[in-house]
Amino acid sequence: MENEEAPNALREAREEFVSQWGTIGNAWGINRTMAQIHALLMTSSKPLSTDEIMEDLQISRGNANTNLRDLVGWGLVRSVLRKGERKEYFEAEKDVWKMFCIITRERKRREISPAMDVLRKCGEKTKVLKTPEAKEFSAQIQALLDFLKIGERVMESVAASEQNKVMKLAFKLCT
Repeated sequence: MENEEAPNALREAREEFVSQWGTIGNAWGINRTMAQIHALLMTSSKPLSTDEIMEDLQISRGNANTNLRDLVGWGLVRSVLRKGERKEYFEAEKDVWKMFCIITRERKRREISPAMDVLRKCGEKTKVLKTPEAKEFSAQIQALLDFLKIGERVMESVAASEQNKVMKLAFKLCT
């Protein structure tokens, strides 16, 4: 009886994970479908075609293609060609540490660096102003920039580190 229930239990658990990963991704600023495709590929034992992804998630070809292209652009998913087949297949990076490093680098590039550029420009425009309000504004901008610089250095260090060193440090911090 257990062997008969295993496929259903696995399918249900996978569907729950894919759904929840979509919700989490949405909270992190990534669209739900992109996160669900990532979860589907991350938990698949074999590369999947666009058609299989569309069928499993009940999404359109355009939606699947757009999100697959974005995931490939992030470096979280790669295209796989099968000898003798015309279809393109996709597989996700499954190493959790590598995924973390990829996401960290991309978030830095897409979010932290542009925010720092804006803060620098705002700081440059207002650093010569002498009014109390301008001085307060400049000080706040500089504090934000300093904080982001620290965050940027931490992100760079973590992404460049070996997993075992960071995990040991994290374990020490959490215990």
